Amino acid sequence: MDPVSSDALPPDPFAGDPQDPALSLEDEHSDEHEELGPDEQEEVRADLADLAVYQALLEHRGVRGIVVDCGDCGEQHFHEWNLLRASLQQLLEEGHMRPHEPAFDPDPAQYVTWEYCRGYADAMIADS
Repeated sequence: MDPVSSDALPPDPFAGDPQDPALSLEDEHSDEHEELGPDEQEEVRADLADLAVYQALLEHRGVRGIVVDCGDCGEQHFHEWNLLRASLQQLLEEGHMRPHEPAFDPDPAQYVTWEYCRGYADAMIADS
């Protein structure tokens, strides 16, 4: 599967703006944007491979993507397949993921957890 370029993500509305409020955050947290180590890179590559399998198995069944419980804000985040792929690819290439807009009024019934995907894939393989 071809990697998704960072151009596939929505444009940064503050790109090139010297008053970008995120610039001060980057200075304070510059150590958070270090390159991933070899083990971390391998984990992200494995996640990308798994994601491709999960999408192939579930998208035609009406599943739009994956829901993640955010430990930072306590909310659920709904990620469509392509957005999650682009975010993981960016993590692999840049060592961090750019913030993105949350899904607009997502239908929770159309999203599943990573664990559900893993279990579904395992069951499909076992039935083969």
